Amino acid sequence: MIEVMISAVSGLVFGGLIIFLIKRYQDETKKRSARIEAERIINKAKSEAAKIDKDSKNRAKDFEVRARKSVEVDVQKQKLKLKNQEGQLERKIKDLDDQKKKQSEDYEKSLQSLKDKEQKLNTADHRMREMEKKIQSHIDELKQKLQAIASMTDQEAKRELMAALEDQAKQEAAKTITKLEEEAREEADRRAKRLLAQAMARYAGEYTSERTVSVVALPGDEMKGKIIGREGRNIRTIESVCGVDLIIDDTPESVVISCFDPLRREVARRTLEKLIEDGRVHPARIEEMADKARGEMNKVIKEDGEKACVELGIANLHPELLKALGSLKYRSTHLQNAYQQALEVGYISGLIAAELGANVKMARRAGLLHNIGLAVDHHAEGHFSAVGADFAKKHNEPEVVVHALKAIQGDDKNPGLISSIVQTAYALSTLRTGARRPNMDNFIQRLEDLESIGNGFDGVGRTFAVQAGREVRVMVEAAKVTDEQAVMLARDITRKIEREMPYSGVVKVTVVRETRAVEYAR
Repeated sequence: MIEVMISAVSGLVFGGLIIFLIKRYQDETKKRSARIEAERIINKAKSEAAKIDKDSKNRAKDFEVRARKSVEVDVQKQKLKLKNQEGQLERKIKDLDDQKKKQSEDYEKSLQSLKDKEQKLNTADHRMREMEKKIQSHIDELKQKLQAIASMTDQEAKRELMAALEDQAKQEAAKTITKLEEEAREEADRRAKRLLAQAMARYAGEYTSERTVSVVALPGDEMKGKIIGREGRNIRTIESVCGVDLIIDDTPESVVISCFDPLRREVARRTLEKLIEDGRVHPARIEEMADKARGEMNKVIKEDGEKACVELGIANLHPELLKALGSLKYRSTHLQNAYQQALEVGYISGLIAAELGANVKMARRAGLLHNIGLAVDHHAEGHFSAVGADFAKKHNEPEVVVHALKAIQGDDKNPGLISSIVQTAYALSTLRTGARRPNMDNFIQRLEDLESIGNGFDGVGRTFAVQAGREVRVMVEAAKVTDEQAVMLARDITRKIEREMPYSGVVKVTVVRETRAVEYAR
């Protein structure tokens, strides 16, 4: 038994040793295989790294070549651009030189024209002096003749002499005045027509009539009940929040908004339209929609102000001025929309300034802001021109613009060039046909005043005011008024109209003298 056990133990020990050796051999084999695999992976990684390094260097070289070519192309483009800019500058300099030369030639022509006029006036003065000498000699002859008439007293002789001299002087003066007026009129017409035609033909602005009420269409009469609300709470909320009066009558499917302030009226109109579209009408919803409408109005007003500046090429306008300018779209003067009138005066001011060689941008700026006081006159006291000038000065506008706004009504005795240009453009805009809506009573009274002025002169048979008061036709008696006296009569009527009707505009006075011979064949 002992031997068997010893043999068994020896077998186990020998078997375990063999297994250990086999296991160790396998581990060594795995280690060698792992080492060989690791060396292979390392060598492969080194090979790939070298390949990647080579590719990177090649790509870097390609990128460098492409970058150098791109830089060279950009340099060539910049050189070409600079060359084109130099050419444009040279052309601009040439244009400026040509313009300066043309202005110099125009100045020389004007100076020569003035010299010619001065020479004509000197000639006319010389003729008048010669005429005075002839009249004096004629007076001496008349005195001798009167002295020879024994039946005539001194007073009668003086009266006859004065009447003869007066008639002759009037005839000669009428002829001279007619000639000088024709020459002056031709020159004035030529220049005025060129300036005004270019200014007015290049711009024709729209104009609309703004009213004090707005009408909102309803989808149905049941919406009126929603707008009124229980015991009228909705309509009271709208009126108190928007500051307007709502007029709901028997007119089908419509609501009338009444307010003197067009901005509040427009906010109320937008609020109602939003409420009608939403369908929910109650006090909280009304306040919410009114706030949204005010926000939209502020945005629209500012955009309209910026749009006007872009159209006229005006920059750096204060935001408050932009808002006030945009709000002019909802205001009107007579038959003109204040916003459109501002654009119109700005355009015409720029055109006239260009013709006169003045600062075009400053003229357009002053013309665009000429009625800015209309947007703030309900918050400040005074005429809109003074209010607008103070408002522009407060927001750092140039002094020349402030002066032009203050002098828009022509009260300034020493206006500058820009002020005169804006006054002219304002007059062209406001006095053109259709720009104003005259009161019928005032219109009829104006026509009657014109006719009464013409009828107040001796020798006038009848006077007719035609062309809406722009022309007065005076029919004179041929036996009492001569052709020379007709010229003087037209001049006298014109002066009286200017004195007694300072706001009549341009009135053409036509004196008609004709001789009629009537016989009856029996």
